[in-house]
Parts: sequence; structure tokens; C-alpha cells
Amino acid sequence: MTAVESQMTYTNSYSIQHEETYMSQEEDWDRDLLLDPAWEKQQRKTFTAWCNSHLRKAGTQIENIEEDFRNGLKLMLLLEVISGERLPKPDKGKMRFHKIANVNKALDFICSKGVKLVSIGAEEIVDGNVKMTLGMIWTIILRFAIQDISVEETSAKEGLLLWCQRKTAPYRNVNVQNFHISWKDGLALCALIHRHRPDLIDYSKLRKDDPIGNLNTAFEVAEKFLDIPRMLDAEDIVNTPKPDEKAIMTYVSCFYHAFAGAEQAETAANRICKVLAVNQENEKLMEEYEKLASELLEWIRRTIPWLENRVAEQTMRAMQQKLEDFRDYRRVHKPPRVQEKCQLEINFNTLQTKLRLSNRPAFMPSEGKMVSDIANAWKGLEQVEKGYEEWLLTEIRRLERLDHLAEKFKQKCAMHEAWTSGKEDLLSQKDYESASLMEIRALMRKHEAFESDLAAHQDRVEQIAAIAQELNELDYHDAATVNARCQGICDQWDNLGTLTQKRRDSLERVEKLWETIDQLYLEFAKRAAPFNNWMDGAMEDLQDMFIVHSIEEIQSLITAHDQFKATLPEADKERMATLGIHTEILKIAQTYGIKLSGINPYTNLSPQDISNKWDTVKHLVPLRDQMLQEEVARQQANERLRRQFAAQANIIGPWIQTKMEEISHVSVDIAGSLEEQMNSLKQYEQNIINYKSNIDKLEGDHQLSQESLIFDNKHTNYTMEHVRVGWEQLLTTIARTINEVENQILTRDAKGISQEQLNEFRASFNHFDRKRNGMMDPDDFRACLISMGYDLGEVEFARIMTLVDPNNTGVVTFQAFIDFMTRETAETDTAEQVMASFKILASDKNYITVDELRRELPPEQAEYCISRMTRYVGPEAPPGALDYISFSSALYGESDL
Repeated sequence: MTAVESQMTYTNSYSIQHEETYMSQEEDWDRDLLLDPAWEKQQRKTFTAWCNSHLRKAGTQIENIEEDFRNGLKLMLLLEVISGERLPKPDKGKMRFHKIANVNKALDFICSKGVKLVSIGAEEIVDGNVKMTLGMIWTIILRFAIQDISVEETSAKEGLLLWCQRKTAPYRNVNVQNFHISWKDGLALCALIHRHRPDLIDYSKLRKDDPIGNLNTAFEVAEKFLDIPRMLDAEDIVNTPKPDEKAIMTYVSCFYHAFAGAEQAETAANRICKVLAVNQENEKLMEEYEKLASELLEWIRRTIPWLENRVAEQTMRAMQQKLEDFRDYRRVHKPPRVQEKCQLEINFNTLQTKLRLSNRPAFMPSEGKMVSDIANAWKGLEQVEKGYEEWLLTEIRRLERLDHLAEKFKQKCAMHEAWTSGKEDLLSQKDYESASLMEIRALMRKHEAFESDLAAHQDRVEQIAAIAQELNELDYHDAATVNARCQGICDQWDNLGTLTQKRRDSLERVEKLWETIDQLYLEFAKRAAPFNNWMDGAMEDLQDMFIVHSIEEIQSLITAHDQFKATLPEADKERMATLGIHTEILKIAQTYGIKLSGINPYTNLSPQDISNKWDTVKHLVPLRDQMLQEEVARQQANERLRRQFAAQANIIGPWIQTKMEEISHVSVDIAGSLEEQMNSLKQYEQNIINYKSNIDKLEGDHQLSQESLIFDNKHTNYTMEHVRVGWEQLLTTIARTINEVENQILTRDAKGISQEQLNEFRASFNHFDRKRNGMMDPDDFRACLISMGYDLGEVEFARIMTLVDPNNTGVVTFQAFIDFMTRETAETDTAEQVMASFKILASDKNYITVDELRRELPPEQAEYCISRMTRYVGPEAPPGALDYISFSSALYGESDL
């Protein structure tokens, strides 16, 4: 049965009302459109191919759709094939009424399927009416190929369209919205094929700009691999503005039926795979249960004999090892088996549930492997396990008492032996023979502490003996070792008591001998320490580095040194008395045979240290005398340098100050002409230059003072730095003043200002120069302008300040004042005037040429302009034209006008 025939079995699921509703909509199809030759051609070819795709199953076909259905025989055969039902027996005659009867039988069968035929009669079919024949075939196609299509509660045309949209949604350049122009480029058909059979078409290689190629590819693949005949021509679809909707729907429905059968087969295969997967999973769970049950029962069978073994060990360590093995069994070996038992029960219950849900019979494990069998075996294991644990604990408690006594004996013996270790050697030492009194006393205190400790350990020795006796009574397995060790401890204890008393006697005898020597050591220390400190201070003073800056300071040091030398005889007597004490100590030690350590416990000073330092002091005294005399000579030379520098500085300093004042008076003096001021200033400048040799000589004296490290001079208030600064200010002032006068002369000559006007400007400036420093602050400048008749507002005054103080220094110099006043009183050239002059040279043009510049200006000025003018840009300008407007603005610091 074909896919179409399979779909026919579901026809009766639609109600008559639904069919009539759909068919009533299709009855209104525009029959006049069939008059369009292109649409008629597409329908004729598509409907013919569709009919043949079914008639070939009966071994026949049609060539001309309006001729071959006229006798009604092939029409009845077509309906039998697509419906799977038998129609009434056709009439065999060839007369017209026979043909009409056969066609009516076919039309009656169509009406019996709920199709309402309008304006289609048997006579029209028999007469070969193309329009009626095509309409009838379209009605058949709707009923048997399209009406049964259902997608998400939509049927027929809407269902088919929704199916196409769903299948082609993921594909680029495909947007199915209808059954005419959405299929013109062929990509939608190729997408349908690729969606279900990606092995037939490589969609990535298709191009939207090749519709004929795409359509032919789809037609060829569908005919060759999907058994869908070629019902359309690619050229007809592409060349028609709107392809015939019915032809496209008929062809596309073939794809739906072709792929719908494949989808049903896939669904059936999935259902079978699902059933088989459930069965395989159940079988796997059964196998796993059998395997886990066998392994768990085998482990229980091997473990029970090990737990039933009750052979006791002889030592606590061996029994503890058994307990540790049992704990290891509990911690390591048993937990996985508990998990396996739990998992086994879970798997069994899960398996039974799955079998019940899938209508399978319940699972019956092998004999002896039921869940209850495993539970009984596990219960027996836990009972044996509990008995084994109780036995282990009882045996361990039994051995614990003996091991406790033995360990206690070993511990006390070890502590006692550790305490007595080296004690016999220590008591036998004669370290007191070479010790000092403090060491003897320390040894005595230490020995007394040892005697107290010895008495305290008596109780431990008695405890050791009692434990040894109890171990013997309990028949300890290593009693011989215990007895030997106990006897050795008792013998050693008796020997320690004897040695202790002998050492006490020796220490008391030596202590008395050292007390006399110790008193002499103390007396030596009391006298040697202060004398040693005196010598340290003396050596420090004699070697002390001194820095003096005058003869008075060095004379003070000489006086102090003479006073120190007067104390030396008394110091020598103290030295001899201190050394005599040490001599007496040596005499006593020699008489009584005492071994001296050579170290005084009360001081680190030795007689040799005292003697060495005394020799050093005597050596340093003459050296100090020599150093003081050399410093006296150096200070006398420094004093001569100070007086020499002061004599010159006291002359040069006032001279510089006087010249500064004189130059200042010349600069503000309004008497005489500017040339006379310039001559006067030039004379001052020459005098200053001639005075330079005095400055150089003073620099030489200053260098000698620095080389001698002379940094102060009480004979003058002038330093070399003061002189240098004054000299530099003098040079700067004379140069600046000369420059100002030169600029005033230039301004006067350039602007045509008279000497009287300059004098008037100078008088006004001097009047408001309140600090007499050649500068006015903004307030004084404003007052000066007002006095000269200016009517100033804030904006105008701000503009004037930008002219006279462009750097915003906060002051107005005389030169800036003169420049401003000359601009205000004299006529000056402007950028506009220069532009007008250039325009005359350029014959009223906005540009000027190189030849015009060289012809009208001197060579130097012409080349200057050529090198700085920019190229003029304009439609009327010849090549090489220059922009004199920008150049004129730049001369006066203005932007282009």
C-alpha cells in the first residue's frame, strides 16, 4: 500500500461538516484564472503527472488529460487506486451515453466521499472541456491527497503550509508563506528534501540566484530517489510572475506523503528500540544482581571462619594486632560489603518495579540468592562478629595488667637511671682545687641541692623494688631481666651515698682558704676601677680632636692641659699602691699552695692593664703639647687673612651701593635730553668696568680664607656672596638702564615724540612710582592714566593691561608705559593699511604674483615676502599666486580678515 493509500484509511475521521466547510471554500476557486495559458499549462502538466503516479500502479497512464478521461474508464480506475475501494462495474459500450454513465459513476463516488461538485457535469467531461476536467482533478487531489493532511489541529491547505514552514525553518534564504512565489527559487523544495534526506542534496552549495538549477535539482532527486514524478517545469515556474498555486500544492503534497511514511517507520523503529532497551536494561540488572549476590555470599562464607578463630596470643602486642585487624575489617573491608548489600536490595526492588511497570513477569533469583537468603547469611555473620569482638576485649584486659606493671617498672627504672647517669663521675671530680671563692661557694650550694635531690629519689628506689617483687609473685615471663636490673639500681644507690659525703668534706676545707684571697681581690678591684677610669678619661682628653676658630679658644685649651700635667705625680702614687695589693695575693697563694686562676672575680682589670695604660698616658702628654702649639700658629695666620679681607670688603660694599643709587637718580632725572642721559650712563658703565679688578682681588682673598676653613669674620659685615650679588645687580642695572634709554630714543625717533613729551611721561611715571623701583602696580597705573585725562571703565582698563603687562606679572615698567603712550599719541601703521598697499601693487587683485613682488619691491624685501607668503587658493588665481592678506595679518599678530 502506498503512502497515499495509507492516508486514505484515516479519511472517515473527518466529519461531514468539516469536509463540506473545506470544500465549500475550494468551490469558490477562480475558474477564470485557468484562461491564463501559463497557469493552464502548469496545471495540465502537474495534474497529468499526479494521475499517472497512481495509474501506473494499475499498469496504465494518460497522455492527454482532457481526452483520456472522456470515456470515464481511466477516471474510475484512478479513483479505485487512490481510494482502495471498488467502484460499480463500468459500461463497456463506446456510445456517448456509455461514456456519460461511466463518468457519472466516478462523480457519484466522489460525492459519496463528502465532496460537493459545483458546475462539473459528466457531459462536460465527456466533451473534453479542459477547464472542467482540470477542476475535477483538482477536486480529487484536494479530497484524497490534501484534505487528510493534519498538523497541530490544522488541516488541508493550512496544515500542508504549516508542515512546510516547520520543516524549512532552519534553512537560510527560505521563507515559505504561500504556495506560489515562495517556491520560485527552488530552495524551499531542496530544503524539504535535505531536511528528511540530507544525503541526497548538499544544501550549502545551493545559490539563491540559480532558481532553475535549484528546481531541476529538486525535481531530479525527487523523481530518482523519492518516487515522486516530475510534475512541473523549472522554466515555467521561474518565468511566471505568480506560479499556479494548485500545481505547487499538488507537487508539495507528494513530498508530505512520501516523508510521512518515512516518519511513521521511524516512529515504529523508535518504539521497538525503546522496548528492546527496557528489556536489555532489565536483563543487565538481573545479571548484576546475580553477580553481586554471588560475590557477597562468597565473602560471608570466607569471613565467618576467620571470626570463629579463638586462639589467644601470648603478648599484648600480638593481641592488639588482632584487634587492629578486626578494626581494619570493620573500617575497610566490611563497609563496601554493607554498601553492596544495600545496593543489592535497591537493585532488586528497582528491577521488580521496572518489570511490573513494563508488564514483565517478576524476577526470581537463583536458588539460595534470594534477598532473604542474603539477609540470613548477613545476620549469621554479625552474630559471629559480635562474639569475636567480645573475646578480643576480654583477652586484652587480661594481658593489660601484666603489661602495665612491666611498663611501670621499665619507666621508673629508666627515669632513675637517667637521673643517676654521670652522677658518680660528677661526685668524684676535684674541680674545687682550681676554682675561685665564688665558684667554691657555688659548688657547695650545688652539692647541697644534690643531697636534697638524692634524698627525694629514695622513694623511687623503694617503688622499683616493690614492683619487681610483685612481678615475681605474678610469674612474669621476663622476671630474670627485671631482677637483674633491680639489683644493679640498689648497688649503685649505696655507692652514691658514700661519694656524696666525701665531696662535702673536701669543699668545706677549700672554702676557708679562698676567703682570705677573695678579700684581697675585692680591695684590688675597688682601687683599680676608679684609677683605670681616670686614665681612660685622660687618654680620651689627650687624643681628643679639637676645632677652634680663634686665638682665645686655643689659649683656653693650653691652660687646661697645663692643669692636667700638674696632677700626674699624685696619680703615680695611686698606681703603686694598687699594684702592691696584687703582689700580696701572689705571696699568699705561693705560701699555701693555692692554684690561682689568674682572673679577679670582681674586675676584668689586670695589673698589666694598669701598667700599659699608665705608659700610654705618659706618651700622649708631649704629643698633646706639640698639637696645641701648631694650632696657635694656624690661628694667628687666619686672623691676618680675616683683617685683609675685611679691609677691602668695607670699601667695595659701600662703593657698589653708592653707584646703584647714582644710576637710579640718572634714570629718573628728567633734566637734560635722552642723549645726555645716555652719555652719563656710558661713563658710569666704563667706571664700573674699570672697578672689576678690585672685585677680582677680593675674590682671591676670599678663596684663601675658604682654603683655610675660615667661615666667619668679625671685622666686616660684608661677605663675598653679598659683594657678588651687589656687583651682579650693578652690572644688570646699568645695562638695563642703558637699554631703556636706547629704547626711549628709538621710540621718540620712530613715533615723532618730542623731548618735552617724554619728560612729561617720565614725570607722570615718577610721580606714581611710589616704591621708586621703576615699576607701577595696576592701581597706581590706573591713577596715572586718570591724571592724564583717560576715562577708564573696567573693560577698557583690562584691555590696556593686556597691552602693558602681556605676561600678567602684576607690574608696569617705564618702557611698557612709554610704548603704550606712544601708541596712543602717535600714528602707526595697521594690518589694513599694509593690505591696501599690497592691493595697489597687485592691481586690485586678492593675490599677488612673484614677478609683481620682485618688480615693485627691493630684492631683499621681495624675497622676504616670497619666502613667508602662503599659496593663494582660488579659482581665478594663476599657478604660484601668493596670499598677501594672510601675510599682512600675520605681521601684526592678527587672524585673517
